[in-house]
Amino acid sequence: MTPSTVVSAGTRTARDAVLAAHAAIAADGRAGIWIDVVDHELALRRAERIDERVRSGEQLPLAGTTLAVKGNIDVEGLDTTAGCPAYARRPEHTAPVVRALVDAGTVVVGTTNMDQFATGLVGTRSPYGVCPNARWDGLISGGSSSGSAVAVAS
Repeated sequence: MTPSTVVSAGTRTARDAVLAAHAAIAADGRAGIWIDVVDHELALRRAERIDERVRSGEQLPLAGTTLAVKGNIDVEGLDTTAGCPAYARRPEHTAPVVRALVDAGTVVVGTTNMDQFATGLVGTRSPYGVCPNARWDGLISGGSSSGSAVAVAS
């Protein structure tokens, strides 16, 4: 079953996906995973536009999904930091890879923490906090993409 089929069947709308993602982020509450989270109301408006497009018959293979973007990839409206606040800039455009996913129906919920400039191996070198392990307190998360991995696993 494709995500568009799921949405049209009424079992998982883009709105449902955003609500679930934001609820999971709030319930987790640990620092060090997210650099920036898209405003809840803005994410819901984007999701509702996706749901409307699906209801009108448009084929959106990623409808009903959300996306966490690594902090070194541009997302319009969110700071790109590469894990370094001094490097932060607000891009005017979304990176083509993210744009393709959004055009296919996913909704970006935020940008994730990472080792500064993707040079670390353990997920602990970020002024945004040490990225916690998804399952076991006291263990490292690992890798420069630790925030992305923990966001998905959590």
